[in-house]
Amino acid sequence: MEETFYNSSASDGPSAHGELNLFECLIFFAKYKKSVALIPAIFAIAAVALSFALPPAFKANTKILPPQQAQSGAAALLAQLGGVAGAAAGAAGIKNPNDLYIGMLKSRNVADNLIRRFDLKAVYDETLTEKTRKELEAKTSISSGKDGLISIDVEDVDPKRATALANGYAEELLRLTKVLAVTEAAQRRVFFETQLNNSKNNLANAEASLKRALNAGGVISVDSESRGVVEVIARLRAQIAAKEIQVRAMGAFVTGNNQDLKRASEELSSARTELARLENGRHGTDVTATDNDKVGLDSMKLLRDVKYHQMLYELLSKQYEVARLDEAKDSSIVQVLDPAQVPERKFKPKRGLILAGGLFLGFVLSILRGIILEMRAGIASDPVRAEQISRLRFYLKRR
Repeated sequence: MEETFYNSSASDGPSAHGELNLFECLIFFAKYKKSVALIPAIFAIAAVALSFALPPAFKANTKILPPQQAQSGAAALLAQLGGVAGAAAGAAGIKNPNDLYIGMLKSRNVADNLIRRFDLKAVYDETLTEKTRKELEAKTSISSGKDGLISIDVEDVDPKRATALANGYAEELLRLTKVLAVTEAAQRRVFFETQLNNSKNNLANAEASLKRALNAGGVISVDSESRGVVEVIARLRAQIAAKEIQVRAMGAFVTGNNQDLKRASEELSSARTELARLENGRHGTDVTATDNDKVGLDSMKLLRDVKYHQMLYELLSKQYEVARLDEAKDSSIVQVLDPAQVPERKFKPKRGLILAGGLFLGFVLSILRGIILEMRAGIASDPVRAEQISRLRFYLKRR
């Protein structure tokens, strides 16, 4: 009579307590040795076939060294105050600066540029940009390590395209950092650059107005004293305008208690007082003017505007150059530490893992099959269980 897995006559052995001893396991494997050997073999062959059917994929890696930004004064002060202040700094949003550059790399701007550069719609066989963008995102991994480096991994069936895409991410990040003002120095540079362009346009308009006036009325001689006063007033107005721009720029980055901001505000107030004194003095000495004098006065006003915009442009140019130097010293340059190289070995499919997975799955299924067969044999040999199974089938079929 054939033994079953659950038919153990030893009442005082380990199996009496619901445990399987070594001999029971050996008996089980010996009984179902064919299925335990055949099913894993079938799954292993299927796994190998699947691994060869899957298209190979290559992975290229680029490592980027982001700018090492200096700690701000507020963050440094909070760090010196200890734990509570450090928690406050964390609540205020002081995070890893690498997150900013990772966000830039994952932006839609970068993805769309790469899609256009490498014609990824045709590569991924997609018609919509959104789906192509999601496909590129699924094949790309961007992370920041404990060493402070940003790692970019790109998978593709073409090793050369994977390399080009990984390096393309670094190139797009370099482009963005040149366009966007990321650091404080860069923001000041952009601010003064905008003011300088506005001043340049205003100077061109003032020179055009003066040229039209001279072509219409001719050159009018002006005494040296009046010309000197005009130049002084123009210089003061230019200094006031430049100082106002400087104060406005400083106010965006520092508090009202900053000594440099206070000094600039005092200089602005003194310049305004001096300008008001000169203009009031000139108004007090005005006399009845002839037509030639009026024409000369109009020409002097236009000349004054030209002088004003010239001096303002020169002052803003100096401040713009200072901001550019500060930006250059800010170490805000993204550097490519390890550019991607064409991978020599494929990344996927990993045939060893697929084979091991197939063998394991086949082995588990063969064990489950043996257990189910043993359970059915045990139930069939037990009249009580057989009767219960029969009743269960009856009630399940009953409507």
